[in-house]
Amino acid sequence: MENNICIRQQADHSQIDRCKSTISELSYSFDHLSNGIELVGNNVRLKILFLIDQEKQLCVCDLSDILGMSVSAISQHLRKLKDRKLIQSERQAQTIFYSLTEDYKEMLQSIFKMLAVKETL
Repeated sequence: MENNICIRQQADHSQIDRCKSTISELSYSFDHLSNGIELVGNNVRLKILFLIDQEKQLCVCDLSDILGMSVSAISQHLRKLKDRKLIQSERQAQTIFYSLTEDYKEMLQSIFKMLAVKETL
């Protein structure tokens, strides 16, 4: 950072050290949260997660019918969500149902609340 040019009069070194320490301590949490946010940033995946949250569990065919997309396209999105542990699957006879993981449920709830607020504006 020696090459950075800054116009401040004086650096608060204790503040800088405190912030560096906090960022370092929260490294895993930042990775975990950004992992989820990255996937939720896709419109289709956000809709899939919202629907799964609302219905508690859905299968690929349900999502295909609701969103008007091919089973193959929905399956690709579900694979990405499952690989990053935003959703989990459970087989019931011949059908696989998807539900939100506890890990991301709370984070997603705040995002889904924002959807409801925007619709009322």
